[in-house]
Amino acid sequence: MAENAKKFVARFGLPRVIIVGFFLLLVVCAGAFQMDLLQIFSDCIRRWGMYGILALAMVPAIQCGIGPNFGITMGIVGGLLGGLIVIEYRVTENAALLALGTQLLGEENGPFLAKWAAVLLAILIGVILATGIGWLYGLLLNRVKGSEMTVTTYVGFSIIAFMNIIWTVIPFKSGELIFPNAGQGMRNTISLASSFSEVMNKTLAFRIGPEGHCLTIPTGLLLFFFLVCFLVWLFMRSKTGVAMSAAGANPAFARASGINVNRMRLIGTTLSTVLAAVGILVYAQGFGFMQLYNGPMMMGFTSVAAVLIGGASPNRAAIFHVLLGTFLFQGIMALGLPVANQFIPESNLSEVMRLIISNGIIIYSLTQTQGGGSRG
Repeated sequence: MAENAKKFVARFGLPRVIIVGFFLLLVVCAGAFQMDLLQIFSDCIRRWGMYGILALAMVPAIQCGIGPNFGITMGIVGGLLGGLIVIEYRVTENAALLALGTQLLGEENGPFLAKWAAVLLAILIGVILATGIGWLYGLLLNRVKGSEMTVTTYVGFSIIAFMNIIWTVIPFKSGELIFPNAGQGMRNTISLASSFSEVMNKTLAFRIGPEGHCLTIPTGLLLFFFLVCFLVWLFMRSKTGVAMSAAGANPAFARASGINVNRMRLIGTTLSTVLAAVGILVYAQGFGFMQLYNGPMMMGFTSVAAVLIGGASPNRAAIFHVLLGTFLFQGIMALGLPVANQFIPESNLSEVMRLIISNGIIIYSLTQTQGGGSRG
């Protein structure tokens, strides 16, 4: 029996055993305190869908050989710009879209189509911007082989510092974006209430249980998350995806096989950056606002922690690691605050716990590989 337990721990990974055990402990504590578990699980599922694509951005980065991409804030900036452009030009107030929505969905739900058009247009703009940013970012990483983790971390923080300047001078005019009475300078928090707030969450959503005490399933959000996962899964099994994984796993053998390793790293880095742009918009619509300035600074670390919790390593990552890791990480975050407040009212224990879990898992995982660097 003990031998089987040791084999299970060795196969599943000690960090994941601890995290799963901690998650279950939080569930038991929440039940003992007679909390609304259905409401808490609703929050877990919602956060799973909202954060999932940001964690998914780690898969092509790790598989192409650059390791955990702490610099996904490069793509996040592209996604935020896409969302800001859509708000600036008031896409949801477009008369043609509203008329089409009214015709297809009725007068009450007519604006819903315009909101979907807005979020999809924001994603398209973000993808275009992130593609260019990611390609330049990939060229940089090809010049610093062996130091990718240091460089991605530095670049991730640097782009936030650079954008803190840009946000104060960018020439947007919408009153929803700029500081009131200032004439320029972006607000720190941009409300999406009049654009595409929760449009994915509310699409085809349904409840299980009585009103006020039910499990809410954000169907549209989960379907979009699973669709993006499926597309990445298909890409990783395409000829290019297989070549990219081969280049990341063994660059010398890949070169001998005729694979252009630098090109594969470029593709993986660009795809990771593009997924980050998509992910931040899915995340933002779920919360109902976008945060600028220092808001996205630590998103790279939480995304890396999520995929590592799921079983990935700095050398290998798969879709399953994203699905499992994101659910566990966000589930602990959703459960941690209410449970911690029961033990220590008005405490900040949940934030401390988040930092310990995310940074601890990153440190542990990186120490399990030699040097924690790239395979290039």
